[in-house]
Amino acid sequence: MRDIFEELFQSEPIDPVEAARRSVRRPLRRRFYDEVSVAENGSGFDLQLDGRPVKTPARRTLSAPTRALGEALAAEWRAQGELIDPATMPLTRLANTIIDGVADAPGAVAGEIAKYLGSDLVLYRADAPEGLVRRQREHWDPIAAWAREALRATFLATAGVMPVAQPEAALAAARAALPQDPWRLGALHAATTLTGSGLIALALDAGRLSLAEAWAAAHVDEDWNMDQWGRDAIALERRAFRFGEMQAAAAVLAQMSDRSD
Repeated sequence: MRDIFEELFQSEPIDPVEAARRSVRRPLRRRFYDEVSVAENGSGFDLQLDGRPVKTPARRTLSAPTRALGEALAAEWRAQGELIDPATMPLTRLANTIIDGVADAPGAVAGEIAKYLGSDLVLYRADAPEGLVRRQREHWDPIAAWAREALRATFLATAGVMPVAQPEAALAAARAALPQDPWRLGALHAATTLTGSGLIALALDAGRLSLAEAWAAAHVDEDWNMDQWGRDAIALERRAFRFGEMQAAAAVLAQMSDRSD
């Protein structure tokens, strides 16, 4: 069983997008288990296949901090058919990344989120056409306002793509809001990477944005272009795949923040 898990989820990167790409490229393995269960261990909830604990690629126990997350992991494994397809298991991939990567290097993960905050998506606006400018304001101004009020972080928005140095006080205030818990931090990093915005991810974590609102805010420009030039089937397929990753991150944030969508 060890070799199978290493092949299925080997070397999962922190970047959820790259993790998804790697999962798609790998050959699928046949399902080797019948029963999926969740067992409480005193400090978490272990995923078990035919009564045996599942191990991450780094040989750690695949264990969730809440029963709800443990059951969500189990649901992914129960849903597998004759073949095991990691591409349909975004929560398992995220859990592996958190357990094997984030827990050992929380500072580095927080630093990656901080880099996004320095050049955040919602701070770089178009100056034309007016329809796009209006959409960006509608989706992004409330997020910037929330950061000012809730985080005491006043960021500078600009038109165009030329870099603008953000006030250190704003960056420090936003960094102070980053969670310490590795599960929340890992999910927040995933949401940041998927949306291109640390502010969107923080607003999602705080419950200021729903999953649908956060996803829409992250795709203002893309949606505008599709409205003007038509839908691209391949782009929509990739976006749907990424949305599965975002759903997994949002589920972890909701559970670890004691709220539900």
